[in-house]
Amino acid sequence: MTAATETPARTILRRFPAGAPRGSWPAEEFAARLRAEGQPVEVVLDFPSDDYLVFVRTS
Repeated sequence: MTAATETPARTILRRFPAGAPRGSWPAEEFAARLRAEGQPVEVVLDFPSDDYLVFVRTS
């Protein structure tokens, strides 16, 4: 028997390259501004694209 896994739906708001200059956190800074406006955003590193993704869960 195979277990089914569901990936939560999410909307990617913006991508940021992981190679930002040292001491710069543009994805986290963008997410902090959105959180201050009340949006429940998250930031993750997408290894295949080497980008930080700022997203909000849609379900």
